[in-house]
Amino acid sequence: MEYNLADLYEAVADAVPDNEALASGDVHLTYAELDKRANRLAHFLQSRGIGAGDHVGLHLYNGHEFVESILALFKIRAVGINVNYRFVAPEVRYMIENADLKGMITQRRFIPVINDASEGFEPFEALIVIEDGSDAVSKQESIEYETAKAQGSEERGFKSRSGDDLYIIYTGGTTGMPKGVMWRHEDLFFTGLQGGSPGGEPVESPEQLIEQAKEGWYTVSMLPCAPFIHGAAQWTQWICHLTGGKLVLQHGPSFDAKRILSLVAEEGASTLSLVGDAMAIPLVDELSAGNYDMENLVVIASAGAILSPSVQAELEALLPDTMIINSFGTSESGDLGRAAGDEESHEGRPSFYMGEDVTVLDEDGNQIEPGSGKMGLVARSGRLPLGYYKDPEKTAERFKEFNGKRWVVPGDFATVEADGRITFLGRGSKCINTGGEKVFPEEVEEALKAHPDIIDALVVGVADPRFGSKVAAVFNTRDDKELTLEEVQQHCRQHVAGYKIPRQITITKTVSRMPSGKPDYKWAEEVASQQAGD
Repeated sequence: MEYNLADLYEAVADAVPDNEALASGDVHLTYAELDKRANRLAHFLQSRGIGAGDHVGLHLYNGHEFVESILALFKIRAVGINVNYRFVAPEVRYMIENADLKGMITQRRFIPVINDASEGFEPFEALIVIEDGSDAVSKQESIEYETAKAQGSEERGFKSRSGDDLYIIYTGGTTGMPKGVMWRHEDLFFTGLQGGSPGGEPVESPEQLIEQAKEGWYTVSMLPCAPFIHGAAQWTQWICHLTGGKLVLQHGPSFDAKRILSLVAEEGASTLSLVGDAMAIPLVDELSAGNYDMENLVVIASAGAILSPSVQAELEALLPDTMIINSFGTSESGDLGRAAGDEESHEGRPSFYMGEDVTVLDEDGNQIEPGSGKMGLVARSGRLPLGYYKDPEKTAERFKEFNGKRWVVPGDFATVEADGRITFLGRGSKCINTGGEKVFPEEVEEALKAHPDIIDALVVGVADPRFGSKVAAVFNTRDDKELTLEEVQQHCRQHVAGYKIPRQITITKTVSRMPSGKPDYKWAEEVASQQAGD
């Protein structure tokens, strides 16, 4: 057996067929039931001409349909492409063209967007629609999701697969149009999915993975808060299902802190994965106001965005028996490392012990000497993605060769402490150069969110005639409290150097973030620049 995700899922399903695999709204499925439903969909897709190497868009909310669809596509060696459900027609059109989509699985309410986005293109080989109460009508042939599944056999009977089969995740980071990161299944299994042993040593064979699932070594119940358009949520799904665990989903379009906390008790979720403060703050507020049974919750892990120290401290106070972890990684790098609360640097910046494949490089590709205080870029070697789909230029920018070894350099600046820990500084693409000094937005954002009246904050640079750029903060406050620039600056001086404190503030009703929870810096720049020009 190879490290192909469909092969591995089927083997786990055969080993623990009666384990509960999925809880999504009113739908509860065992491993055997999920396998059969995915088989039905896979056979239908094959009947419509979808096969090995073909790409099908998954334009879906979180729910059992996404899980069944991506598994079905891998069964026939096709590739599910995550399409952001908040995209408007031009953005969906870009995805259809850039990702070479031959099919689409979507919600009924998105059909008007699909109609506009696909104008002038050849009709999809398969357009599968999930009923959601909308009455939108497709301009091209479509079929309802359950009807499509009913036309396929629940038996397997698929051709052999390979660890070389592709898994593509479209990621947009915080700016620009999405790019498709191409992973081989085998490489992703070891680099992004923790090698089948969450927090432990990777398995040495597929057979070991199956034995672990049978014996329940790593069996957990996981609840991803982020949408499946975010790679971290997809990877949570696969990590869970390759251990024989139970995946719990908040079915639908929006993150709902109250519903998430209720599901922890209702479904016995032991691990909660979220994306930074944007999701953690509503959970803190709800935990403070409500009465929730958190007895089953063992771990809260943030991936894709770092929890600020103040928010992490609030979570730890409210959930003293739950481990709070910052996980570091990107769609391009996979899992880089993790840091719990007692593993932070002396400056309060998140730190983690690097694995043998992870380090910090200077611009010439040399490793930063531990304890030198020098700044470089986090880099990873070993099992890496093949690159970006149809984008050799961006691939060359992100994937580099130094001293005969291939590295991925996601763009995160860091230093290396004397004890070998990597201390994360921030994303270089949003670094603010003010009077020759470099300011990382993340550090200032953490300082702002340590203020008791500030809920969420984004920091950007706006044009300044004297310094080139000045630090500008956009934030919202509890009970819409008004804060003066002087009050904010006085607070920040307790946490960061003087050149890092905001020179301009804008208080808004809400702070815009992407569905994944990642910061919407483009929005913040527009808001801050508009005020700077007033």
